[in-house]
Amino acid sequence: MSATQPSTNGAGPLVELEDVKQYFPIKSGLVLDRHVGDVRAVDGVSLTIRRGETLGLVGESGCGKSTVGRTILRLYEPTAGRIVFDGRDITKLSEGELRPLRRRMQMVFQDPFASLNPRHSVGRIIGEPLRTHGIGTRREAASRVRELLETVGLPADAAKRYPHEFSGGQRQRIGLARALAVNPDFIVADEPVSALDVSIQAQMINLFEELQADFGLTYLFIAHDLAVVRHISDRIVVMYLGSVMEVSPAEELYDNPLHPYTISLLSAVPIPDPAVEKRRESILLAGDVPSPANPPSACRFHTRCPYVQPTRCRDEVPPLRQLATGHEVACHWAEEIKAGHIQRHELRPVFEPGPQEAVPEPPPV
Repeated sequence: MSATQPSTNGAGPLVELEDVKQYFPIKSGLVLDRHVGDVRAVDGVSLTIRRGETLGLVGESGCGKSTVGRTILRLYEPTAGRIVFDGRDITKLSEGELRPLRRRMQMVFQDPFASLNPRHSVGRIIGEPLRTHGIGTRREAASRVRELLETVGLPADAAKRYPHEFSGGQRQRIGLARALAVNPDFIVADEPVSALDVSIQAQMINLFEELQADFGLTYLFIAHDLAVVRHISDRIVVMYLGSVMEVSPAEELYDNPLHPYTISLLSAVPIPDPAVEKRRESILLAGDVPSPANPPSACRFHTRCPYVQPTRCRDEVPPLRQLATGHEVACHWAEEIKAGHIQRHELRPVFEPGPQEAVPEPPPV
């Protein structure tokens, strides 16, 4: 079966990304509007999302993880690469060709306050996807809205109220109900709990898991907090500055992190045992995340890596290679670091000047 044809037997991955790039142009000048560079928000990302799984996508702010999610849904047009959904290449589909597939791909946004129209009732917000896709009569849509509210744990009379009458956690439930309205197969959850209190975060994660079990959903769960994705993810992808650093089954990543960046991130995750927390050492990375408009050459992480070596790191791009079953890492020295042959050392921040002296601020990624 051709990769451009839809799958009919339910086998294989649901979503595939092949060397996907998402660049945003940098313009200079009010009149000439010259193209002087690009913000490389996503730079050659390849990954697979299996049917029915939750793939966690983590990294610091600005690493490109949200851009990956939006590019998969074609909210951004990819600069290069290939996006395959259920066996069909959707990279170059027109909006008309893509429209039927949009019912199967939905998104839950990060900000529960900004993602809901304050002038619309909750019933209208949740029912909007049904009207957009011409699903059901008016009465059927109203019944579906009540059903969805019950599904996400809200009372039926919430349909008549407005977003400002609800808490942050309740608003996020409304956003989730809206995403479920058209019975999607795949949901991109873009940091859906980051704006919520810790106690509410746990409730939302449990709700995501219950809905996945009930409806067979596939998730791309985006977060900057490794402690959050651990409880919901089957596999985890770690990103840094537009590139994939490590891919691993969730528990394997926590028990056996291989990339220096992952090791650093995990060292900052709190451990509930005070004795263990007191003994372990936290790794503080040198400097700030470089600009995606002027990323470091070769290994993107070498300017901040506490294990950086004088060879290869600065002049050779590390391929994403498999070191254990399902565990891939983009580091030249992962085995030596794991074996203790390369020790962590103090690193001074490195500045790599770009082709232009001043680079405009990139858009949020």
